[in-house]
Amino acid sequence: MTDDPRAAAAATYDASAIMVFSGLEAVRRNPSMYIGSTGPDGLHHLVFELLDNAVDEHEAGHARELTVTLHTDGSCTVEDDGRGIPVDVHQDTGRPACEVVLTTLHAGGKFGGSAYSRSAGLHGVGVSCVNALAEWLRVDIRRDGVHHYQEYSCGEPLMELTTAGAADGSGTRVTFRPDARIFDTRAFSVRTLTERLQEIAFLHPGLTVGLTDRNTGTRARFSFAEGVRGFLAHLNRGASVVHPEPIVVDATGDHSTLELAFQWTEGYTEEIRSFVNGVRTDQGGAHVDAVRSALAQAINRYATARGMLDAHLGERITTVDVLEGLTAVVSLRMDDPRFDGQTKKRLQNPEVGQVVQEAVDSEFSRRMEKDEELGRRIVARVLDATRARLAARLAGRTARVQRRDLAIDYTVYQRQFGIRSRNWHDSCAWLTDGDLLARHAALCEVPADARMLDVCCGSGVVGASFKDRVGETVGLDITPEMVALASTRLDRVDQGTVYDLPYPDDSFDLVVTREVLHLLPQPERPVSEIFRVLRPGGQFIVGQIVPYADEDAFWMYRVFKKKQPLLHQMFREQDFRSLLLGAGFQDVRMTEYLLWESIDQWIDTHETTPAHRREIQRLFYEAPREVREAHPFEVLADGSINDQWRWCVYSLRKPR
Repeated sequence: MTDDPRAAAAATYDASAIMVFSGLEAVRRNPSMYIGSTGPDGLHHLVFELLDNAVDEHEAGHARELTVTLHTDGSCTVEDDGRGIPVDVHQDTGRPACEVVLTTLHAGGKFGGSAYSRSAGLHGVGVSCVNALAEWLRVDIRRDGVHHYQEYSCGEPLMELTTAGAADGSGTRVTFRPDARIFDTRAFSVRTLTERLQEIAFLHPGLTVGLTDRNTGTRARFSFAEGVRGFLAHLNRGASVVHPEPIVVDATGDHSTLELAFQWTEGYTEEIRSFVNGVRTDQGGAHVDAVRSALAQAINRYATARGMLDAHLGERITTVDVLEGLTAVVSLRMDDPRFDGQTKKRLQNPEVGQVVQEAVDSEFSRRMEKDEELGRRIVARVLDATRARLAARLAGRTARVQRRDLAIDYTVYQRQFGIRSRNWHDSCAWLTDGDLLARHAALCEVPADARMLDVCCGSGVVGASFKDRVGETVGLDITPEMVALASTRLDRVDQGTVYDLPYPDDSFDLVVTREVLHLLPQPERPVSEIFRVLRPGGQFIVGQIVPYADEDAFWMYRVFKKKQPLLHQMFREQDFRSLLLGAGFQDVRMTEYLLWESIDQWIDTHETTPAHRREIQRLFYEAPREVREAHPFEVLADGSINDQWRWCVYSLRKPR
């Protein structure tokens, strides 16, 4: 007999340890694998799967109307007037075809291409997942003049397929109530469903869609004839547009058809709605990448040919510049699309990219050549974004050159950081990351009895990481709330500002700070103050998040600006180094630390409005190819985002 647990485990690992989940049990055990999450997104995905099937009936030429009804018992009905799911006996299973579709993964009429062409539902998974994750489900089918129905619970039939007399017309109606044991919430959002139904109506002229909420008695019906052009006008309603007429591209190839409408506005963010066979691809894919590349290529070529770029300033239009203020609707219909998973958030067909890019580049270039005023307006708008990016990149150097007096409203900082202190350590991982703090402390080279100042100390965690390396730890912050927090970690904390440190010259052997200077206008002024209060030979240790390359610098600026309205610049590494050396420091050493951060946690603070949170997520979902190649991040199946931040931690000396 042995006490080794590994040996015991090995002894029991035989055929009996292999489990096989039959039917839909696999879906119930791991629902997120099939619908993305068990939160609101996953809940609404059930409805979207049923809508996709109804839209496929319309695209096949058999349905003219679909409706969604929300009932007072928490159930939902999706109904169409298509052909109705087949009810005859399936030859391989001996069961009615509708039962096979509702109870079997990867069963449906969309694999061979005979029943549907360029359909939305492609995996034969959707309706069976809805059935599996429903507390109960009823399907009503009108077909060949007969009304059939069948009821299910958790994916299992409760009865045989039953006839209920004669029926007028044809179609399918599915009513289900989500299983409370599966979902975090069963409350359907009328706003979410309305937005999706409007999209469907815009993308499928001739189809009428309706929504009835019996909880409130509200009804809505949508039918649009303008297609992507009308959808674009809907998105840009109320916006100040750069050119009055949108640009529309229609292109048909052997295996795909593209409908694209786009227009620039004076807004700050881009809004790209993308679809493949009517399904919304929230995270873009090959078709969206191709549109972006084509627009950047055409605009650069146009601007270069007309000498509109300032070579002395190093102007270069990037895809990020092109996206600022752009609103676009991209609708691609194609044979055999490949998606990232059942939720179909991203198109994975690289071969379609070249076809889309050539079509967009050709038509957009033709339009600008034909209409000089259109080309001038668009290039001028994009150059505004280019020059803003350049200004942000060089903000530190520009501020040092101008040296103008600046009125700083300290109450803004006090108000924002005072409120933020309530959930300071819950707002992100980097604040208390032990390895990052250790990188700061490891650079410390001062006597054991040294006097240290933690500037803009926040909660005092940075200064506290030096406690066993120095004799005294002093902190300074602008808000009483932060002073109180830091006082629990540091020997003494004063209230004041980094622009006018309340200490005599040569007061400290060591000054430390982290992730502050990018929030401050004229950052050279606080750096000069830090230089002043250091003793000759004293050490300055500072940490800062910086971009990986020029390609992601302005993209990061936009992300951080949406999160933190006080942001003034996004330093590149060489710019930040120049800022420090420009103040008179020398003997610079730098260590780099890469840290994964949950963006969803980082943006869940009072200072980031819900609208800005959505815009930040969209900046990640729709990041241009050059940004994704330079900057590591990942979007998980449930839509959550993890970003790898590049921390640079510097050690510098004040000359003796």
